[in-house]
Amino acid sequence: MIRIVVVDDQEVVRAGFGALLHTQPDFVVDGTAADGAAAVALCRSGPRPDVVLMDVRMPVLDGIEATRQIVADAGPDQCPRILMLTTFDLDEHVYDALAAGASGFLLKDVTAERLFDAVRVIAAGGGLLAPSVTRRLIAEFARQRPRSPAKAIALSNLTPREVEVLALIAEGLSNPEIAARLTVSDETVKTHVSRLLAKLRLRDRTQAVIAAYESGLVTPGTIHH
Repeated sequence: MIRIVVVDDQEVVRAGFGALLHTQPDFVVDGTAADGAAAVALCRSGPRPDVVLMDVRMPVLDGIEATRQIVADAGPDQCPRILMLTTFDLDEHVYDALAAGASGFLLKDVTAERLFDAVRVIAAGGGLLAPSVTRRLIAEFARQRPRSPAKAIALSNLTPREVEVLALIAEGLSNPEIAARLTVSDETVKTHVSRLLAKLRLRDRTQAVIAAYESGLVTPGTIHH
């Protein structure tokens, strides 16, 4: 079962998402929260959710700071996957949310099937980076940020092949696509991905993309659309 918490300051949004999620036999909605502070408290006090649907703009504590606090409360293996909810596909706050620890973002007018798929992908440790709009968004806001020397130093712990795999993840390639590009098996790629995430202390592929940009390994112009 995938345990879910829905966080949004609009009651109709919380109720709507909750009702949709309840229709799926593998989902359990553990609770809802109307602001970021309540979301942090809920994640601290109740059973740890697998996925948090988190609005970006909220009173008391916004979704970005709430995400940062929830991530800080848990280690990489215990942290809920956080899926940001946004009204606009090119929201200036989304990159900040991803950098704070979110695993992806979703438009509030998403279809039910897309919502269900997104929750399952996030819960399984994937990142919602396949849509080209997400890659464009990350590239746009990464372009406006300074490089992080600390992130660049961290990459020195990776093998040359792991660095190569990280760069391909940042391009938005799936494991099978990376395997085809490098002429290796899917299993070999999975091993490389697991090892580089562990070495960099990252939770998922979304965070790997952020690290690739912030370290300077990948620049926005290298993204393939």
